[in-house]
Amino acid sequence: MDLVRFITAGSVDDGKSTLIGRLLYDSKSIFEDQLDHVAKASEKKGLAHVDLALLTDGLRDEREQGITIDVAYRYFATPKRKFIIADCPGHIQYTRNMVTGASTANVALILVDARNGLTEQTHRHSFIASLLQIPHLIICINKMDLVNYDQQVYDQIVEDYRNFAAKLEVRDIQFVPVSALHGDNIVEPSTNMDWYRGSTLLYTLENCHVSSDQNMVDCRFPVQTVLRPKSDEFHDYRGYAGRVAGGIFKPGDEVVALPSGFTSKISRISLAGKEVEEAFPPMSVAIELEDDIDVSRGDMLARLNNQPTAAQDIDAIICWLSDKPMVPRTKFIIKHTSREARAMVKEVNYTLDINTLHRQEGEQDIQMNDIARVQLRTTSPLFIDPYNKNRTTGAFILIDPVSLNTVAAGVIKS
Repeated sequence: MDLVRFITAGSVDDGKSTLIGRLLYDSKSIFEDQLDHVAKASEKKGLAHVDLALLTDGLRDEREQGITIDVAYRYFATPKRKFIIADCPGHIQYTRNMVTGASTANVALILVDARNGLTEQTHRHSFIASLLQIPHLIICINKMDLVNYDQQVYDQIVEDYRNFAAKLEVRDIQFVPVSALHGDNIVEPSTNMDWYRGSTLLYTLENCHVSSDQNMVDCRFPVQTVLRPKSDEFHDYRGYAGRVAGGIFKPGDEVVALPSGFTSKISRISLAGKEVEEAFPPMSVAIELEDDIDVSRGDMLARLNNQPTAAQDIDAIICWLSDKPMVPRTKFIIKHTSREARAMVKEVNYTLDINTLHRQEGEQDIQMNDIARVQLRTTSPLFIDPYNKNRTTGAFILIDPVSLNTVAAGVIKS
């Protein structure tokens, strides 16, 4: 079965948590004791109905305020697919949490309140989804019950969003009118919107094509650790463990170890202690080589005739996550795949206006949640690909060397 990761995003009170709760409830993915707990919590709040949003709002502040603050992960499965949901917050100050949830997603559900239409957060989250190369966007126009299921309202929002999305790099955009509170078009087709001829939300999630989202051409294997058990059974064993970031590796393939440049052939690939005939994204495996060459954490295995770029000067777009403004030429720790180095922001080319996507050149003041194009310089080479070719080798984070807080997330441009 395919595993699909999707996020929900949008403005505050657009109904993201309620939508997920309804999806879990209508797809029979909630245990009876969970439902009883939510029913009691809803009764305690004085509600006449069961508040399904409480299924994802786990923090005390979230339940008291009725908002989402942290990214909440939920798991469910249907006969067709397994799903991991990341419920992301809508407040502007928690945009950095949305970036975290979106970094590994296949699909983004962006909610729009039918009464309000597109908002700044709609633009912001759509742009971040585009920036992070999420291949599929599903625009859920929620609270259709509050506009009397009016088709004209739906059509106007679709037109407005298409005009905005023309500036984005998104391959697949679909629109679904829903009412998360009443379950319209979530799992079952709505009888209140007979003018809508499209699929329900669950059907769309089950049938979006995600198998081609991984890069199966460019072989990339960042080494996370070297396995040397030195036990009686594995006395001379030396395996290189990590997660395949691209391409397909098979025993007998010739590979090059970076940065040393030494070559060898794969002798065996193991997954959970069992030998396998091939490894591909996102499998976590141990690779053994025929020759004892020096390979350690942070190195990368690749094809001899298809190698990533070794670069110290990096052109990137970053989302600033820290509440402290960025000071140009400050030194950071850069973490790229399993490799770490020191880095400095040499230059800020421009920042982006989220609403218009216009470039604001000459802007050096980078505040929390700002998105900017920058030039980085690292102390040692990183083995990179453009993010639009490989989402793993094209992404990085910047870490404050004193507090060890993550201060920025970035994608590498071509």
